[in-house]
Amino acid sequence: MDISGRHEEDGEYLMVAAAVHARIDSSRVRSVEGMGFAAAREGPTLEATVALAADAVGDLPAPPDGPIVAEGGEFYEEPADRVGLSFQPEFKYVESIGERETVQAAHHAAYAVRDLLR
Repeated sequence: MDISGRHEEDGEYLMVAAAVHARIDSSRVRSVEGMGFAAAREGPTLEATVALAADAVGDLPAPPDGPIVAEGGEFYEEPADRVGLSFQPEFKYVESIGERETVQAAHHAAYAVRDLLR
């Protein structure tokens, strides 16, 4: 998952989270099973960011059967076990190339949706 827009533009915020449900191996994305999105116009606190991400994961067509994965910076470098309290089945930060590629796909999706909503 990825979040776009955690910075102020013209006096307001528009954060968009994208969750990508993908089948991966250690080095690549094998298939994309679905995407979920959520948007918010509040400022980027840790609580708001986690809630937005959880909403995007909840918007997936089917619940993920593996961990929710993100870059550490998405949640202000908070420990994964603290962030993970808001996610099921589990949460972790990127460890493999396949996970990084999935997060990159989510990044592009979040950015594109944010552009559509502006």
